[in-house]
This record gives sequence, C-alpha cells and structure tokens, in this order.
Amino acid sequence: MMAWQRVRFWLTKPFVLFSLLMILKMYLAGYVIFEGWRLWLPLATGLPSVWVVFCLIELLAPRRKLGLYLTANGVLTSVYFAVIMYYKYFGVIVTYHALQQVNQVTEVKGSVFSLLHPYFLLIYTDFVVLLLLLCVSKAFRAWGRGLKIRERRSVLSVIGVLSLAACIFTVWPYRHSMNEVVQAEKMGIINYEVYAAFAPSKDEQVDVSGITQAQIDQLKGYVPPSGTPLYWGKASGKNVLVVQMEALQNFLVGKSVDGQIITPNLNALVGESLYFDRFYQQVGQGNTADAEFVVNTSMFVPSHGAASQEYADKELPGMPRLFGANGYDTATFHTNDAVFWNRTALYPALGWQTYYDKKLFGDEDTVMFGASDEVLYAKSTAKLAEMAASGKPFYAQLISMSGHHPYKIPSRKYKMELPERFKGTLVGDYIRAQNYADFALGELISDLKARGLWDDTTVVLYGDHQGLPIYSLTSGEKKLMKEMLGRDYELTDMLNIPLLIKLPAGAAEHRTIGTLGGQSDIFPTVANLAGLSMSDHLHFGQDLLNSTGNMLPERYYLPTGSFIDDSGMFISGTGFEDGRTLGFKDGGETPGGNSRTNYDNAMKLLSMSDGYVRSLPERK
Repeated sequence: MMAWQRVRFWLTKPFVLFSLLMILKMYLAGYVIFEGWRLWLPLATGLPSVWVVFCLIELLAPRRKLGLYLTANGVLTSVYFAVIMYYKYFGVIVTYHALQQVNQVTEVKGSVFSLLHPYFLLIYTDFVVLLLLLCVSKAFRAWGRGLKIRERRSVLSVIGVLSLAACIFTVWPYRHSMNEVVQAEKMGIINYEVYAAFAPSKDEQVDVSGITQAQIDQLKGYVPPSGTPLYWGKASGKNVLVVQMEALQNFLVGKSVDGQIITPNLNALVGESLYFDRFYQQVGQGNTADAEFVVNTSMFVPSHGAASQEYADKELPGMPRLFGANGYDTATFHTNDAVFWNRTALYPALGWQTYYDKKLFGDEDTVMFGASDEVLYAKSTAKLAEMAASGKPFYAQLISMSGHHPYKIPSRKYKMELPERFKGTLVGDYIRAQNYADFALGELISDLKARGLWDDTTVVLYGDHQGLPIYSLTSGEKKLMKEMLGRDYELTDMLNIPLLIKLPAGAAEHRTIGTLGGQSDIFPTVANLAGLSMSDHLHFGQDLLNSTGNMLPERYYLPTGSFIDDSGMFISGTGFEDGRTLGFKDGGETPGGNSRTNYDNAMKLLSMSDGYVRSLPERK
C-alpha cells in the first residue's frame, strides 16, 4: 500500500505525469521512422528537450501549470504527429519550412487522410482525455487548482540546466551530418526541429558571376560534342508537346497483373519512341509544380520550399522563353485552379504566353481534384489545333492529374478488374489509377492523329514524381510489389520514372537508351532536337542524346548530399564515408560505389543553381 501511495503521489505531479506521456509518443515516432531503433535512444535524446520546457513552466508560471502543461503537450504531440505523417510520404523529417504548404492541404486532403493509420491517432489520446476531464470532471479541475504551488526552485533549476546541457551535447556532435533522418534520430526529434530552425544552410557560398556552362559541365563529367551534336535539328520547326504524367513510375512499363496489361498505350508508345529507362525524378517539396520548374528551366529545386513559391518572382530562363523567342506559340494546360502551388505566378515567371486551368476545363467529369485526364486531353487538343492553324509551331505542356495519390478514382473510370489480393491496397489503387491514366493517354494519341497533329509533333512524355512511397507501404503491399518486380521494391525503383521522346514523321525512330538521366536533362535534349541553341541559357542538365555518363544531384526525397551516377544511387550518412550506394538492378547495396568527387561536385552544383536563380532579375 505504501508503494502504491508513493507511485500515486508522484503521478499527481504534472512534471512526472506529462513526462511519461511524452515518452510514449517518443517511442511511437521512433518506431515508425527510425530503422534499427533502440529502446534507450528516445529517452536519452528526447527527454532532455521535454524537461527544458517543463522546467520553464514550473519556474515561470507555477499558478497556470495545468493549462500550460496541456498546451505544451498539444504542441509537442503535434510536432511528433507531423513528423510521422510527413515521413510516411516523403521519407524526410519535416521542419518549419513545410508551413508554406499549409494552404495546399485542403486540395490534397485525400492524400493526407490516406496516410493516416489508426494507431497514429493514438498519439493524441491522452490530450483528448485530459481535455474531456477538464470539461466534465470537478475532481480533475480541483486537482488542477491544487497544482498552483511552487515546487523546489533549486531542484527544478538544476534539472533544467542539466537538461539544456544534455540537449546541447546531443545536438553538437551531429550538427554537420548531411543526412537529416540520421540527425533527427541522434539529436532527438524535438532537438532536431529546434536546431533546424536556426541551423546554417548546408549549401556552399558561390560567386555567381564566376559560374560558366563549362564549369557546370566539368562538375557533371559531361563532355559536349566537338562538332554538330547527334540528332541536331531532327525536329526543327515542328510542334513540341510535353506530357507530364502524374505519379507515373517506370516499373509499370511492360507490366501486367494476372494477364491484364497495366499500360498498353504507354507500352505501344515505347515501341515508336526513344525510351530512357534509367531516368529519375529531381523534384522537391513542390512535387508536380517542381517537375514543371525543373523540366522547363534545367535548374534544381530550392533546398527548402517549392520552386513555384520560392522562385516565382524571378524572370526564369527556360523552354517557354526560348521557344517563344524562336517563333513558337507557347501554352501550358492544367485542370486545377492555377492558384494551387502558386502557378499564377510561376507560369508568367517561366514565360508561358498562355496558360489554361480550371476556367477552361471546369468541374466536368471530376477525378481527384480536377477534370479528368480525358477532359484535359480533349479540350487541350482542340486548343492545340487552333494554335497549329495559325501557321506557327507550338510548344505546349499538358499536366495530367487523374493518377494522383491516393488513387481513389471513381468506379465509372475503372478500365481493369483488380485481382482480389490487390483490392483495398495502395498498390492496387495505384495500378488501377495508372491504368485509367493510360487509357486517357490513348485517347490523347488518337485525337492528335485525328486532328493531323501527331506526325508534325515531337511528343515528350515523363512521370513527374514517384507514386508509391516506400515508407507508406504495408508489409502486404511490399509483397505485392515483390510479386510484380520479382524482387524487393527499393528506393532505386521508387524514384525511377520513364522518359519517352516520339519524333515527328520522317525523323521517327525507336530504341531503348540506357543513358542515365534526370528531369533537368529534358530541356537541353529537346532544344537539341529542335535545333535551338542554348549558348545563352545556363543549364544544369545535359543532352541525353549526346551523353555517355551523367551525375544527378538529388534533394528532398533523399538526404542532403545524395546523388545518382552510373555507379548507382548514393545515400549520404553523416557525410560521404558512412553513406551507402544502392545498385540499379536490385536496389541492394553495392561495394565500392560512388566517388567522393561526385559527392563534392553534386553539392557544388546544387549551391550554384541556388545562387544563380537567386541572382536572376525580378519579374516585372
């Protein structure tokens, strides 16, 4: 009885009670996020930061303890919850920078809710229970009033100082770590969030005036052709149509489920196109809008925030301006409101002459949060026909959306019957959504042919970003992926998207090109085909039709310092030495792997891109 009374005594102390509650939340976050998670680590890295907050409450506001403890509990719980949710999609640790995305959440609420596993909400259980007790229990409110006493200041001061020192000593050794997930694990999540708010940028300071194309090419290991490049002007004077496919991953090409072909139209297009099967996304926080930016500028996304928000006040050189200056009409098409992801500012910044959004496409035949891909393609091709009738070639971009996460397309759009084992899974929903998107793609191709545009148009098709986050998949869903791939689904599969280039009639050819490429390479590749010089356009990609090797700096979906080269995908650790290389064939770790030179060069290239874009003139 005496032991129980002592336990009860200590549990009535809010410092002890709320510490225990926070420990449970540390364990939940650690279990979801960190591999090889150890029992003691959350206590060593997480408790000191919590105790600093609790000591401040005890010392500075003893008469308002309960309200402040509840507030602190709610805030800290929300930080853990946000970290868990963000990691499940992006595989990174969210920081305050992501607050810029808050106004986008209502548009993608389906994606957010799909990531919610019921046990994640348990993290709020204590908070809800305590609020209910505060509202309905006189005894609980009496207990709260009884807390208005000062605990021993000397003891709390010592605990607070020691806890603060522990936080500093936990953070300090890992302040130079490149891998943000490693930093969060070693520092503790709350410590990391505070550190990230004040940490200096990992980018190098760059003298923008000294940046040259030759310097960029050298850092990438690219040697431009000495004479006329291969394929130069093969599609000169012809229309260029860029089709950006929502969440289209490369593993779908040629795949079937129980005899049902997933992407028959895409497969057929591969058979008449230049197909790049080792092609990778380079997007960041802005996902689809970032893909539009990278593809059209051949620059890299910012270290924090979406390019459409960070760079939309700039006069951005890129394909819309280059083609427009060479006599092309330019237009981009997107079925959502262009306000989404700040496209109303991004599109003028990129130099598009015209953009079409929800005002053209309306709410007709809605799939996800815009008109269906069928509507997008039907109304867009009508506009493209009008543009072609002017006698000038066009450069246009279509942004598909029907294959958007979480892939819950309406049943009227089902074009295939899922096997029972795939039903109700993210993998199954993804396959069905991409199968419908492929059906709509077939309608686009048919319409372009019917309007006489197909033979006179270079069609560039690629995926904007990954569709199946490896961090979101259950063990059952991973088994389904293994069934389709014949091996485990890895990061090298997740970030691998297709690129197809269908040349106009008379120049058309088809083959698979194994050259490593990324979205930043599309601009110089298309410019070469169109016979347009990029001598006045600083660019960070390279012409894939005149390349033998490549090096792709990566951001956001991989830790800082990560990159892809012909050796594989390098994922940084605290630095280069403890990083790991994933091979292309099976995603398994390969010995040796990438070079230190490419690691350093990748970081330099990202810093150069950041500095260059920031130095561009403001858009008038």
